[in-house]
Amino acid sequence: MMRKNILVTGFAICVGVAAFGQDKNMKPLELNDLSAFKPQAGNWQIVGDVMMNPNVDTHHTPAPPPAETKKGKKSKTQPAPEPPKAVTFTAGSGILLNINDDVKKDQLVSVLEHGDIELELEVMLPKGSNSGIYLQGRYEVQLFDSWGKKNPSFSDIGGIYRNWENQPGKIYMGKAPLTNAAKAPGLWQTMKISFRAPRFDATGKKISNAKFVSVELNGVKIHDNIEVPLPTGGPIENNEKALGPLVIQGDHGPVAFRNIRYKQMTENNVALTGEVTYKLYRGTFQDVAAMTAQKPFKTGTTPELSAEVIEDENNYGVIYSGSISVPATDDYNFLLTVTGGAVLKINGQTLVDVQRGDDWSNHRATLDLAAGNYPFEIINFKTASWMPPRLRFGVSTASTYQKQLQAFNSYPPSDDPTAPILIEAGSTPRLLRAFVDFNGDKKRRLTHTLGVGDPSGTHYVYDLESGNLICVWRGAFVDATPMWHDRGDGSFRPRGAAQYLFINQPLALLANPNEAFPIVSKDDEFIPKGYTIEETTGRPTFKYLYKGITIEDNVYPDDNARSITHEIKLKSESAHTGLYYKLAEGASILAMPDGAYAIDDKQYYVKSSSAAFIREVNGKKELVTAVTGNSIKYTIIW
Repeated sequence: MMRKNILVTGFAICVGVAAFGQDKNMKPLELNDLSAFKPQAGNWQIVGDVMMNPNVDTHHTPAPPPAETKKGKKSKTQPAPEPPKAVTFTAGSGILLNINDDVKKDQLVSVLEHGDIELELEVMLPKGSNSGIYLQGRYEVQLFDSWGKKNPSFSDIGGIYRNWENQPGKIYMGKAPLTNAAKAPGLWQTMKISFRAPRFDATGKKISNAKFVSVELNGVKIHDNIEVPLPTGGPIENNEKALGPLVIQGDHGPVAFRNIRYKQMTENNVALTGEVTYKLYRGTFQDVAAMTAQKPFKTGTTPELSAEVIEDENNYGVIYSGSISVPATDDYNFLLTVTGGAVLKINGQTLVDVQRGDDWSNHRATLDLAAGNYPFEIINFKTASWMPPRLRFGVSTASTYQKQLQAFNSYPPSDDPTAPILIEAGSTPRLLRAFVDFNGDKKRRLTHTLGVGDPSGTHYVYDLESGNLICVWRGAFVDATPMWHDRGDGSFRPRGAAQYLFINQPLALLANPNEAFPIVSKDDEFIPKGYTIEETTGRPTFKYLYKGITIEDNVYPDDNARSITHEIKLKSESAHTGLYYKLAEGASILAMPDGAYAIDDKQYYVKSSSAAFIREVNGKKELVTAVTGNSIKYTIIW
């Protein structure tokens, strides 16, 4: 049986961080119980929720018991207050939690054994904790509380760990992450790993090393094509195999996981069968019908699917015909990229049909195919002169990487690559006016934003239209390529692990504490006044008027640049009642033991110097403070 499944044509450049776990082909590692893992000593358990106090180090030493006091002949020991716990949890399912001690400290070994794998997970670490996840039980990606560390090493979160061999030829020194994208302790962090297992020949000899194709932490790529020639320190076995389990370290400190998802990958064995025939046409064609109405000026065969047979750069048409072999029944994803018009047919079914001689797009389609051989036909005609002939024909499935069936020269690496335009903060703050797509969503593009790059390495984006801090991050400043390359689209992208906050005006006079904040007030109510530059720091002070109230806004890095403090000063000639400021919003807001609030399911913290309350408006939780004085001050920790 064969059915047409999906047809998508067009070219898109995706900006921003994709939603976590959106690949529908990923399988969940069920966390309803521990049946997905082998038996262990009891340090691992399934829970419903977990909270980690960001101020309690897992390696802290408890205070000594208080001294005895005497009253007359009797002595009495004063009860000691219970020290704060680093980790607390509630019963339920969905979260895998390790709490080890001197006796119970087993590693956790999955029943699943894998070779090539795409792995996604969320991880939470308390202050000072240490763990690691071993691909195939042998190649460790480090998990560590590395919050705020300037120069990460292989032993920091996301690092590929070293081994402890000292014999020449067996030493592997590990690999530090490209940047430190770590969040603060007690927050959920996302990790995506693309891993390829070592390869062995028929005799069992290793012919290629294990490789981390990519590792992402909190949306930032921290490794790219890193080969690991030997098992890293602490493997389940000090050898290498085609298959092995996932292993999580359990003896160095508490750690929690949720939303573990994976996709096992296999070799792609789709192939061309036999030679490819071609027909060449000359002329300026508006569509395929006009092209095929003429007689081809040349026909022939080629051992490869190759655009090299085309003799003219422009005003040509070509039809390629051949056959592909499909090894097993599956949904096959086809990718066709050509310069000009494009038609793709598999087994007589038209999957792509673009009748434009000046097109330049990626065309995708999916077919359910049984094992067997299938004829294909690719038609291409070109009238545009701005791009040479190009041909790419790729195929993949949910469990195989894309395999390109054309000759290399038909779609070589770009011969006109775009060098990225990267902006650094420098020794003084750098200000860059641009558009920003909130959380990478072009539908929520903000057009009056200012990116502020600080020498400390902690940066933010401020929305001048609403007087709101909308995004914070650490690391490098921005990628301005989409703004300045070619015609540009006016936008830039943060280069670190960006924490987006919320969109709308945070300061408002409300009729009651439950009224919704405006998105942006009317022009005569909210009047932006630009900004001035502080002489000593070079940082901007934002200014605006709201219903007769003069506001000055200052944003600056704090706590050794690990957090950002936002300070708002108000001046008014008359008193105002009902004035509120929104500090945060999200799906959930949780009060923490230290007085901070964990926002949006523990994605970041907010700590306010004034009393705040949690409310729900339009299906979202909001953290709000009533403005009773002439200033508001709060800190964002992530």
